[in-house]
Formats: sequence, structure tokens, C-alpha cells
Amino acid sequence: MLFNSYPFLFLFLPIVLIGFYKIGQYSRPVAGYWLFAASLFFYGWWNIIYVVLLLASILFNFSVGMELSRKSKIAINRRKFILIFGVAANLSLLGYFKYANFFVENLNAIVNQGWHIETIILPLGISFFTFTQIAFLVDAYRGEVKEANFIHYGLFVTYFPHLIAGPVLHHKDMMPQFARHDVCNINWDNISLGVIVFVLGLAKKVLIADELGDYATPVFNVVAAGGHPMLFEAWLGALGYTLQLYFDFSAYSDMAIGLSLLFNVNLPINFNSPYKSVSIIEFWRRWHMTLSRFLRDYLYIPLGGNRRGVFHRFLNLMITMLLGGLWHGAGWTFVIWGGLHGVYLIINHAWQGFREKMSWGQGGWIAYFVSGAITFLAVVVGWVFFRADSIASALSILRGMAGFYGIAVPDALESLWWKFPALLPAHDSILFTTFFPLSGLPSFPAIKIVVLSLVIVWGSPNVAYLAQHINERYRNLYMSIILGLTLGMTLIYMRRVSTFLYFQF
Repeated sequence: MLFNSYPFLFLFLPIVLIGFYKIGQYSRPVAGYWLFAASLFFYGWWNIIYVVLLLASILFNFSVGMELSRKSKIAINRRKFILIFGVAANLSLLGYFKYANFFVENLNAIVNQGWHIETIILPLGISFFTFTQIAFLVDAYRGEVKEANFIHYGLFVTYFPHLIAGPVLHHKDMMPQFARHDVCNINWDNISLGVIVFVLGLAKKVLIADELGDYATPVFNVVAAGGHPMLFEAWLGALGYTLQLYFDFSAYSDMAIGLSLLFNVNLPINFNSPYKSVSIIEFWRRWHMTLSRFLRDYLYIPLGGNRRGVFHRFLNLMITMLLGGLWHGAGWTFVIWGGLHGVYLIINHAWQGFREKMSWGQGGWIAYFVSGAITFLAVVVGWVFFRADSIASALSILRGMAGFYGIAVPDALESLWWKFPALLPAHDSILFTTFFPLSGLPSFPAIKIVVLSLVIVWGSPNVAYLAQHINERYRNLYMSIILGLTLGMTLIYMRRVSTFLYFQF
């Protein structure tokens, strides 16, 4: 079930919300069961078979976690074995569903065999609920798990606002919230703010992200089919997807926070205007923030972090980012994307260290602008690999962005070229037709949506900022304006329901 669908908005959400508060008037534990069951129903809407898999994973990890929590009663070597067993079981499950086909394909390429397994359908959200539970096991081993309520644990894993595409939750942030005595009391401030945040996210998804996808997807599709994009077309594909992913993931993150507020539960902020970053280090503090923290706390630091010198620090950064790339998908394009960001981070840290050694300051607004432009360009190049169906397609897009396949301009400018040939490159590299001849996309609407999206990205505050600064006295006014001007339009455009991009990861 999708947040941006009529069944969710007009059936599932009202029934679950009303039931939660009505049941909570008589029994908070039973209200917890209700929300747990509703979350399982939400997940099973896609494929009920995988509800069994999800429940088995929850039961297994809860049992292992409770065993690990018995710190004083279990020998240290046995506790380590239990932890390794638990983590290995989770990674094996994830590896089978997500990487088995990828492994067999690459093994066939190496040994020149024709081994084959049936295509495995990836369960939605398996990467998120697997990483969430691995963190729980590690924390249980460290003695940081304080609560042993199965329903609260089940909710921590399955809670429907975050289940499919994050954020990656931490048990100590979530389980105590489900145990609060006032969690089932209606809080109109939370409800009004939750509605505002949810509707803003819904609008970003339906009105901006999906619109951008209509222009980015055809470019990548024709390149995958063997086409060679010219300059403007390649940039349309790259920028279109860069912005589509931004608004799509931002929308999901906002909608998850808004939905959770309706139930008096606070989810962590997962997205904080990452394209305003002036360094890759800052980018990863703003993009998918909960995943970044997970990779830092449960991979980078256990590998040694920066405690063993510069070389090992950079090696640990590269390993972390390569595995982070592979976490996103079973393909070499994801590995290259992770590797690119590993290289970016190494260069960024090295430059930062050199600048500190030379006692250089931060620079003025020019340095700030240049740093932001370089960071954004580096991110765009990375997203090309992230989106492309193959390395060859990604390289073709990048060649087009560099102008290697020439440039297409409107045919009305051909007469201008003959009058002022110095204004344009050599005529052999110019195609006088439309800006986007390969995909046949209309020029003005495509340019308009990209420019408008960039203006919003760089020139407007994010939803988290707005939520913090909307005075409570004006929330009803803001909500009325948002609902009046935005909700109606989004409901009309929702007739073409589309999944969120992060569902595939």
C-alpha cells in the first residue's frame, strides 16, 4: 500500500487512526496490538506471503536479543557466538533475497558457466527491517536494551510509516515512545502539525517528483536502448533524476514523520536539504541521515574509524561507502556509486586536513559558492551511475554531458549561426532540431520543471524548518491554506499512482 493512494488515505489511515484512539481509551496494550496488526496488514497489502517472512524475522531477532540481554548470566564467548549467529542469519536472509541472482550472474561470467536460479522477488523494505534489527542485536550485546515487550519490539520493526523506506530506527528512540502512558491521548497540536507535514510531502511526491520522472526516465531508457544523448538531453536526464530522487525521498521522509505525529510518535529527521551542502562530508550528514548514522556506528567505527592513522581511516571510509552502495542494490553501478562517494570523502577529508595544517580560513562567499557547486556536480555524477541500468549507459550519459555527442539546439537558431558562427561550436557538432531529439521530450516544460525544482531546492526552507517555525497560533491558518491549495490538486494527480524510488532498495 502506498501513502499516495486513495485506499491508504480514505480507508486504511482513517480506520487505523480512529481505532487506535478509540481502543486506547480502554487499553493502551490492546491499542499497541491494533497498531501492530495494522502495520502487518499494510505490509501484506503488497504480498501477504512475505508477512510470514517478516514475522519470522521479528520472532527470531527478539528471541536472540532477549538472550543477549541476559548479560550477567551468559559467558562472554557464548554471547559473542550468539551475536555472530544472529547477525549472520540476518545477513544471510538479506543476501539470499537481494544478492543471490547478482552473485550467480557474476559467477557465470567468471567461470563461463550457465548456472541459473529463478528470479527472486525482493521483499519490500527488507534492507530497512534487517538493518534495524541488526542494530538491535548489537545494542543488546552491549547491554543497551532495557525493554522486553514483544509488541513494542514488533511495532519498532513494523511501524507502517517507516517500514518500507525508512528511516532506519533505533530501538531506544522508539520503544519508549510506544510505552508512554499518554501515547493514546489525542494531541491536536501533533495532529495539526502532522497533517501539514504529510500534505507537504504528498505534494512534493505527486506534483514535483513524479513530474520530474516523466522527463528523466525517457532519457535513461533511450540510452539503455543504445542511444547517445547530446549535451542538453544528457543534462536533462542527469538533473531530472537528481531532482526526482531528491523530492521523492524527501516526500517519503516528510510523509512518514507527518503520519507518525498523528499517532503521537516522533520519527527522526532523515533528510535535511542535502543539495545545499558545501562538501561531501556535509552531504552525508544531510542525506538519509539515519542510514549514515547506522553505517558510522555499526560499520565505520567497528572497523576502526579514524583511530589507527590516516591510511586506515581512508580505507575504512572506502569500505563503508562500498558496502553502503551495495546495500542500495545488487549491481556494479551501485558499487561504483559507493566507491565514488568513498573517493569524494577521502578527498574532502584530505583537503580539510591540509587546510587546517596551513591554517587557512573558510573563505568568503565565492569560496562558499564554488564549494557548493563542486559538491552538487559530484553528487550529480554519482547519481548517474546510481540510476543507469549499466556502466555503459552511465558512461554514455556522462559523455553526453561533456558534449562528446554534440549539441542539439532549436532549428530556429540555424539562421543565427550562419550570421554569427562564432557564437556556436563547429557546425558538425550541432544538430538543429530540438533540445531533446533522442527522447522527443518537449523542451519548454522540461526546462521549466528542472529550473523550478532547482529554485525550490536551493531557495526554500525544508519541511523540518517550517514545522519548527510555524507558530501554534497560525497552524490552523497554515493548514487551511495548504489543504485548500494543495490537497485538492494532489488528489487529482494521484490518479496515476507511482511507487517511491527507495522502495526498490
